Amino acid sequence: MSVYDVAVIGSGPGGYVAAIRCAQLGLKTALIEKYSSLGGTCLNVGCIPSKSLLDSSHHYEDAQKHFSEHGIEIEGEIKINFKQMIDRKAAVVEQTTKGIDYLMQKNKIDTFEGLGSFTDATHIKIDGNDSQTIEAKNSIIATGSKPGSLPFISLDKERVITSTEALKLKEIPKHLVVIGGGVIGLELGQVYRRLGAEVSVIEYADRITPIMDAGLSKELAKVMKKQGVKFYLSHGVNKVERKADLVSVTATDKKGNEVHFEGDYCLVSVGRKPYTEGLNAAAAGVQLNERGQVEVNDHLQTSASNIYAIGDVVRGAMLAHKAEEEGVLVAEFLAGQKPHIDYNLVPNVIYTWPEVAAVGKTEEQLKAAGVNYKSGQFPMRALGRARASMDTDGFVKILADAQTDEVLGVHMIGARAADLIAEAVTAMEFRASAEDIARMSHSHPTYAEAIKEAALAATENRALHV
Repeated sequence: MSVYDVAVIGSGPGGYVAAIRCAQLGLKTALIEKYSSLGGTCLNVGCIPSKSLLDSSHHYEDAQKHFSEHGIEIEGEIKINFKQMIDRKAAVVEQTTKGIDYLMQKNKIDTFEGLGSFTDATHIKIDGNDSQTIEAKNSIIATGSKPGSLPFISLDKERVITSTEALKLKEIPKHLVVIGGGVIGLELGQVYRRLGAEVSVIEYADRITPIMDAGLSKELAKVMKKQGVKFYLSHGVNKVERKADLVSVTATDKKGNEVHFEGDYCLVSVGRKPYTEGLNAAAAGVQLNERGQVEVNDHLQTSASNIYAIGDVVRGAMLAHKAEEEGVLVAEFLAGQKPHIDYNLVPNVIYTWPEVAAVGKTEEQLKAAGVNYKSGQFPMRALGRARASMDTDGFVKILADAQTDEVLGVHMIGARAADLIAEAVTAMEFRASAEDIARMSHSHPTYAEAIKEAALAATENRALHV
């Protein structure tokens, strides 16, 4: 029987990063994955393929709507080769997952293909291509999550689908009905809207992306409405039925009226739930809570002292980069180091266009906590760079403590917001004030100047270009 210092169950961003860091620290490491390719949901049916389709559809939309304004004229009809678009996405996924294979070999990590389940706290049975039992002094559960649904919905995965199926459709929907106005529904809804589908988003809350700052939700809804997406807020879905190639969805609006929708596809994107099926956690003494999450302490240690859990399977935001940070934390803790994560400073991103990104507290959270704060906001349309690229939608908002000027939250919507948010995270990690950011030189012309201007706006309303 092979014996390891650490066995990681699950090869998503949290799992494979944890394995790499363990190996770097000199721990003999095994990585167990039930599927034939490494990378988990993110690389195979999540982050990477969805961004591939977002980029492809963005190019198509630009060619259709904006090239002529740039003086680029295309003779004849611009056509979509949807099969090629899907094939390119698959190639990106394959290339990325093979990169993980290389990293495992480089770091001398033993990989096992099969379902890993505990027989006790130190032994893991692997059922699959590599059927055997291994011994591990310590284990890290990184089994991730799967798409959630509603009790009355039957997911046939043909017409009533999750994000997994939406990434590999054989045709562009005529009318895509999206249940859920969160990140996944909006990103995939925008992909198919760009490609010509009618898209209707049904959201139970009174705004889309309800966990983000209300200002971002409002601006994103406004922009996506301009793009042709239809939103039905404060609508509770209570029935989904498929008849041949049509799906009918019944919802109740806030006045109690029944509203009916009919499309050829229905994307159910009502969140994700922890995946622990087949793990046999009880045999190892690992406790789950009522939500199906693995219970952990501040060191991500489970009720079994030698077993840890990270990523979507534990509490907190279901984000790939959060899982990665947790994987590194556990590895370093096992090696006797003293790592830490400030969960308040884990950024959140939506990869629509314009992109949406945020870190720290929202205005709603600060108000609820009774914090006296000030706000500075700057519109993207006031930037020369934004006008040059025709990406003028959006803004940057900085929230700072009214007394100390420490930055408490940064919220942005605009071109490249997913990359720009890293500046805000860096500033907040070092507890910068709005004044600190305002006095930093920012290259001109760039989208990042909006951050400086928002900081100036938060500092005695000193924005220069608005």
